[in-house]
Amino acid sequence: MSKKLILGVDVGASGIKGALVDMVKGKMVTERFRVPTPSPATPKNMAKAFKQIIEHFDYSGPIGCGFPAIIKDNVAKSASNIDESWIGVDISEVFEKEAGCPVFVTNDADAAGVAEMNFGLGKGKKGVVVLITIGTGLGSAMFIDGKLIPNTEFGHFYLKDQSKVAEAYAADSIRKKKDLSWSEFGKRFNEYLEVLERITSPNLIILGGGSSKKFDNFKKKIKIETEVVPAELRNEAGIIGAATYGYQKSKQLVTS
Repeated sequence: MSKKLILGVDVGASGIKGALVDMVKGKMVTERFRVPTPSPATPKNMAKAFKQIIEHFDYSGPIGCGFPAIIKDNVAKSASNIDESWIGVDISEVFEKEAGCPVFVTNDADAAGVAEMNFGLGKGKKGVVVLITIGTGLGSAMFIDGKLIPNTEFGHFYLKDQSKVAEAYAADSIRKKKDLSWSEFGKRFNEYLEVLERITSPNLIILGGGSSKKFDNFKKKIKIETEVVPAELRNEAGIIGAATYGYQKSKQLVTS
């Protein structure tokens, strides 16, 4: 296996997806392979599903993984849409034992941000860049001069009246649940961006996730001063970013 082809795995609430990624071009060179996220999504069950991805690609080598949790020193500090038994568990250790390969784990939204900063609209951008993924919740990734500040969780701060967590007010799942028009959703999302802008003073905000593909439907409602643009890599960002993270971390180990 070429050292420039890295397996990226994106762990989600409903599916675990993987593909081989060319680290020179920042592009997937295989079709995505997906296995359903097991229920219950315990470490033991998810490790078996993770192994199916490796076996499908007959892969050996470093693996990058985006995972839906706050992650500190490879340990899950939260559990977003997965079993709470993950909290306090070393994710890399669990997956490595099953996969037989080194696994480098980062938060899933951080992975999407890494992709966009290395191969998308964030490439070469200086200052503060924030990526927000709009989906079931609101994921976030923050970069200062291209360097990741991990586990920002900007979807969990409260909005103006202190009664609404942001992602319970302006996520795509809320738009669907409340059958909001794009105009109504845009107003809500702009309220969210106003607070985000005030606390981060970003140079650029990039939108990823499901609703980013529909940005034209609500961009007229976005009134903040900061430039807001839809992500370039879209649905492939999670896998490409995970692979990039794994590639970068494995290189650090070799050179250290």
